[in-house]
Amino acid sequence: MIHFAWPWAFALSVLPGLVHKLWPPALAAEEAALWVPMLSPFGGAQHQNTRRKGRWQLWLALLCWLLLITAAARPQWLGEPIELPVSGRDLVLAVDLSGSMKTRDFRLDGANVDRLTALKAVAGEFIQRRVGDRLGLILFGEQPYVQVPLTFDRRTVRQLLNESALGLAGDRTSIGDAIGLVVKRLKAKPKEKQILILLTDGANTAGQLTPLKAAELAAREGLKIYTVGIGADAMEVRSFFFRETINPSADLDEDTLGAIARKTGGRYFRARDTEQLAEIYAELDRLEPVEQEQKIFRPISELYPWPLGLALLSGVLLILLLQLPVRRRR
Repeated sequence: MIHFAWPWAFALSVLPGLVHKLWPPALAAEEAALWVPMLSPFGGAQHQNTRRKGRWQLWLALLCWLLLITAAARPQWLGEPIELPVSGRDLVLAVDLSGSMKTRDFRLDGANVDRLTALKAVAGEFIQRRVGDRLGLILFGEQPYVQVPLTFDRRTVRQLLNESALGLAGDRTSIGDAIGLVVKRLKAKPKEKQILILLTDGANTAGQLTPLKAAELAAREGLKIYTVGIGADAMEVRSFFFRETINPSADLDEDTLGAIARKTGGRYFRARDTEQLAEIYAELDRLEPVEQEQKIFRPISELYPWPLGLALLSGVLLILLLQLPVRRRR
């Protein structure tokens, strides 16, 4: 939309009228005049034509003045609002894509879903709330890899998390290597406010770096780690003749996950269902609140050259019209 930076400039539009009304008229004796015995040689038609030209010159002068006033008011075009990235923390999500994440022991919207589907639904809302934080996404199985480097683009992080697939990085779990990769990626960044949220449903069964050694490296670099263990404690499965209750989280190494969190100054959380997982993310919002409110920037395009250019053209045209009678007399 169009916006005027200095709208008070329009108050000057009445200045010519005030000058015309308040300025004392010129004395007749001081006016240049030609005394003639009769007016018949000059003709009445020529007098009317001259007066008509004088009116056009007056309107052109007023138009030129209004264009100058409009340019002085600095008209601007305000563009669409744009979110400005603000300085927050570096927050990385490390998500387990090993084969055990396909266990359907979570419920979402009344249906049984696998652990990764429930994680995507809850983590996506968490990502959307992290205004001002630079977010990154690490996916790991047998090998960890960077899915999204640190960015302010929350929509892209959420979309690529939703596009991740089970088994994409292998069936085993390399928790230590995943932490090591995050430490390596954040090593060149400022050491303040670096957070890793690691979500897994198993134990470290692959990789070259042990989880505790990786936690020591993370603590040395100032990386705080929140670990989340995913999986229900009990689940009914149907066999050929009967049903039995099993523990689908028997392989979850809670001791190691708790030790990782303690070494780095974070906390360990246990998510047995979708509701607990949502509560954990809400608790993470309280533990690591967004520090700055969202800032909005609207690009501004200056429009004053247009009325200023039209005023210049009007002024040139007015000067030419005033010069025509002089040239004719010459």
